[in-house]
Amino acid sequence: MSRLKDKYTAEAVPKLRESLGVKNPMLVPKLSKVVVNMGFGIVEKDVQKKLVEELAAITGQHPLLCKARKSVSNFKLREGMVIGAKVTLRREKMYEFLDRLFNVTLPRIRDFRGLPNRGFDGRGNYTFGLKDQTTFPEIDATQVPVEKGMDITICTTGDDKAARELLTLLGLPFAGKNKNK
Repeated sequence: MSRLKDKYTAEAVPKLRESLGVKNPMLVPKLSKVVVNMGFGIVEKDVQKKLVEELAAITGQHPLLCKARKSVSNFKLREGMVIGAKVTLRREKMYEFLDRLFNVTLPRIRDFRGLPNRGFDGRGNYTFGLKDQTTFPEIDATQVPVEKGMDITICTTGDDKAARELLTLLGLPFAGKNKNK
């Protein structure tokens, strides 16, 4: 079992039961999945292949290629062209990825003061973006052809307040006070 899952079962569940007033441990909010999305637009095939390999190295799972749904002539975009990739992580891979993200990757970001509070969507999901993939230790910064950002969505069961408390107990650093309660 991963360190983060151990931390969830040993520390977070009892604290959440107490703070949320839940008697049944099955009603405590938990992580359901993590979706990592990297949009790279119209790039050459070799650059696209390298970006897909980097996303696979970051997440530990082969990404699903996302294709354009319709053509846009002003952007030289044709229907069916690959314009992005995404990975959905569940169970052990999800906990391993989040552990590396919270403890290794986020502290490596320059001038990092925490993630914004406005990333919650009203259903207990939290989304934030990273500007480049070189903050992950799995990526060699000298071999990166193009710096691309990525969106990371952490899906939980429960509402925004419970999800924020859960993510805080797991170690996700939020910036300042929560103004959107």
